[in-house]
Amino acid sequence: MNIINIEHISKIYGEKVIYEDASFGIQQGDKIGIVGINGTGKSTLLKMIAGEEVPDEGQIIRQNGLKIACVPQNPVFPGDADIRSYAFSKGIGEDWQVESNLIELGITQFDQKIDHLSGGQKRRIVLAKTLSEDFDVLLLDEPTNHLDQEMISWLEEYLRSCRGTILMVTHDRYFLDRVCSRILEISQGKMYGYDADYSGFLELKAAREEMELATERKRKSVLRMELEWAKRGCRARTTKQKARLERLEALKNGKAPVQDQTVELGSVETRMGKKTIELHHISKSYGEKKILEDFSYIVLKNQRLGIIGPNGCGKSTLIKMIAGLAAPDAGCIEIGETVKIGYFAQEEQHMDDSQRVIDYVKDIAEYITTTDGKISASALLERFLFTPDMQYAPIGKLSGGEKRRLYLLGVLAENANVLLFDEAGNNLDIPTLTILEDYLNSFRGIVITVSHDRYFLDNVADRILELDGNGHARQYEGGYTDYLAAKQRKPSAGNEEVTEEAGAPSGKAAERKNKTDAKNWKQPSKKLKFTYKEQREYETIDNDIAALEEKLASIERQIAANATNSVKLRELLAEQEETQKTLDEKTERWVYLSELAEKIEGQE
Repeated sequence: MNIINIEHISKIYGEKVIYEDASFGIQQGDKIGIVGINGTGKSTLLKMIAGEEVPDEGQIIRQNGLKIACVPQNPVFPGDADIRSYAFSKGIGEDWQVESNLIELGITQFDQKIDHLSGGQKRRIVLAKTLSEDFDVLLLDEPTNHLDQEMISWLEEYLRSCRGTILMVTHDRYFLDRVCSRILEISQGKMYGYDADYSGFLELKAAREEMELATERKRKSVLRMELEWAKRGCRARTTKQKARLERLEALKNGKAPVQDQTVELGSVETRMGKKTIELHHISKSYGEKKILEDFSYIVLKNQRLGIIGPNGCGKSTLIKMIAGLAAPDAGCIEIGETVKIGYFAQEEQHMDDSQRVIDYVKDIAEYITTTDGKISASALLERFLFTPDMQYAPIGKLSGGEKRRLYLLGVLAENANVLLFDEAGNNLDIPTLTILEDYLNSFRGIVITVSHDRYFLDNVADRILELDGNGHARQYEGGYTDYLAAKQRKPSAGNEEVTEEAGAPSGKAAERKNKTDAKNWKQPSKKLKFTYKEQREYETIDNDIAALEEKLASIERQIAANATNSVKLRELLAEQEETQKTLDEKTERWVYLSELAEKIEGQE
């Protein structure tokens, strides 16, 4: 039974179409993850369901008496409120669920003024309070931002056991897999529902897009045939010929399936000398809180280092010290002469809302060097999905996610050979994260990332550095899943304290590293090439398709000539169906061979 119906809604901001005749039904008990590129209207949808915004056209029908709770990205608090007055409606001890939730989310001092807290702490307070409320529908906008791994695991279990209906916008792909049973994809103003978790959604989406492409190939094939028929001339006055012309016009006006654009990144190559980044006997404290104590590490060339640990353990501080934005209390950090650092900060960066988007990039570099050669600031913006209209618009017109993407573009435009990321996943959409992961895997330089995004760490990191919050650090080989597996083993299985020997473990750990490297080494990929049969087929397939199209045209003429001969007409219709099927198969084969030919040509 649907408790919320989204019926034929349309929404436009300025000249940007967010939704166009989009519909979707939400059933009781659904746990729905909403995905799509930034700017497609994910947060807008949550606001419309909550009643904070309305569609320009269409309607959202809610079941009578439905209680809706919401955790927004940017919560607003009463002036001069403290945690106690905001979160506890009855008082500590009576609001036991709120108190329990706050403690699970790392909030223990209830007399603190909310104005004095960080953005992440504020969001956790709203999350704790909202989860304790009596609701039928829970709306969550990026709930895992600013949560550490333990908090995310707790929230996963909490939501999985929740009996209410949940809709969430999140970039955390493991979170989507473990909590959601349905995925709502927003694409090109439309809504597509999938009864699956995130992994299942990827398969179903690929199947949907392939089906749409197959339908489009067939439309084009039929259109070619109809156009040839029209060129030969026809008697438009007859009813049948007129209907055929109308069908031709419909084919011409048919829309090809529109694929979501994705960010295109070309890896940047900047030379790096022998000396990289060396940390020698670093110590850092804030009051009585020890961040690092006598910590030494040498970053290896081309290393991908993931830094994890509970909130407040010093992950961001460590990144800032490497970036030169904070100084250690003791010890020193040595940076090689050829090292050029690009730093992607967790905090929202100040941008002049009146500045044009293109001028923001030009201030960094007029031209950017990539593997494809030098490209202009405008071309780079297009690769990052900023259309020409958007490029000359003021930054203030961008959504929060689009501003984050622009900031990422600016960092990569600096042509750095060391990239520092502090929670890159915050406010970046999943498609952008996926392309960023591919980029970092081909990047010839050092990547150091602080992240709570387990999926991101699995795809990017080859070593995990865990800070325990008491000044100590341990390293684990591999990504986040490897780290979890190692944590479950006994310490004797080999998790070495980080030492200063080039940031690498000694003894058995070093031996394991060498074995892992040997196992991960792959033979050069075999060169693609046509088989003899494929080569002959590729040379003749265009003529084969043309012959089939001509055969269909001939059958059409015969059908028209034998309209009153029922026996002959049945034979012709059967032949037409079989020929069309063969043409469809040939067209699909042509697509495969053409793509293979392009790949072969690209190797040369």
